[in-house]
Amino acid sequence: MDHRLYFIVGDLISNISVGILIALSAALLISTGWNMFIAMAVMMLLAMVMGLFLSLALGIFFGAMEIMVTVMFSSMFSGMLSGMWLAMTDVALMQLVCLGALTGLVVTCIIWLINAQIRGIRTAGIK
Repeated sequence: MDHRLYFIVGDLISNISVGILIALSAALLISTGWNMFIAMAVMMLLAMVMGLFLSLALGIFFGAMEIMVTVMFSSMFSGMLSGMWLAMTDVALMQLVCLGALTGLVVTCIIWLINAQIRGIRTAGIK
């Protein structure tokens, strides 16, 4: 993952935007009458397809490999969480926006921390 500020901010904005978009699209499809597990599975599949196309579009600007993993995870988790929440109760759109943004933020932070752990801490001049 590239550590230049442009790519860090792009990764963060991309994941938050995708999380919000997926959560709002869940509001168009899922209603309170759905079974919670079916709603989760349907939204997970739909979010993965949408996340794939969004990651391809965003990869042009921020790098395909850097964006694809985080955007796919953000979209999948945002879809599953919002689908289950919408199946349980009526949810305001602003709550879905907050859920999608928080999901994108948390997934981005977790992926960056795991990546730093795998690569190891690198300092200038010290091996």
